[in-house]
Amino acid sequence: MTAFFTALRFAGWTAALLPLQMILVRFNLPLAKRIPMIYHRGVSRIIAFKIERHGEMSHTRPTLFICNHTSYLDITMYGAVLPGSFIAKVEVRGWPLFGLLARLQRTVFVERRAVRTAEHRDEMQQRLEQGDNLILFPEGTSNDGNRVLPFKSAFFGVAEKEINGEPLTVQPVSICYTRLDGIPVGRTYRPIFAWYGDMEMAGHLWNVFGLGQTTVAIEFHKPVTMAEFKSRKEMSAHCHRVISEGVSRGIHGRLGKPAKHAWWASKTA
Repeated sequence: MTAFFTALRFAGWTAALLPLQMILVRFNLPLAKRIPMIYHRGVSRIIAFKIERHGEMSHTRPTLFICNHTSYLDITMYGAVLPGSFIAKVEVRGWPLFGLLARLQRTVFVERRAVRTAEHRDEMQQRLEQGDNLILFPEGTSNDGNRVLPFKSAFFGVAEKEINGEPLTVQPVSICYTRLDGIPVGRTYRPIFAWYGDMEMAGHLWNVFGLGQTTVAIEFHKPVTMAEFKSRKEMSAHCHRVISEGVSRGIHGRLGKPAKHAWWASKTA
């Protein structure tokens, strides 16, 4: 029953904000940049995911946030705390519901083919020059949540160029699902939150709706610029190392006391 009522609340919240965001995006109104964060914060409350923030988020605009990726749940968790648009594989555009939500968040869709890399880099640079923060998953896919896959350094090419005459600020950010109903989530059970491989999304989402109160740790690491590195590969390696260390701290409960501001609600049914 918990999953059923949570699904109803999710559907109602989505139906309430969807038409508004469609109008805002259609007419390119400033509020279109804020509604996604409001939406994701509402969803995190509905599904009872407590987001604990560690470290200081970059307030420089624009910022390219570099994030590890476990599942589609990351979109809501990052989206609740990061003001920006995601960079996603083009296949997401065609997903039922989630594809529409991605488009309404002004997601930048990219193809995996190397021949389109320069074109996608130009599109990302244009958005950054407009002052939009971007959120990038350089692993290129999701995983079981216990590790960070190798980064694709080509994505970091956008950081090689200055944005409006200034070096682009790049901030590594790590996410880890740490507790379920107050009990630490071990290596065996952490994949409950992961969505990867051939998993069926509808069934996975239904299971998420039926979970108890979940704690999610998001850690903001020190921002950097390309001026600190010899190449995009070196920057990619640095971000991978920093994020991997953050995930490890989260898994082993070594993140320390979180910031005061965290989005939370108890699930009711």
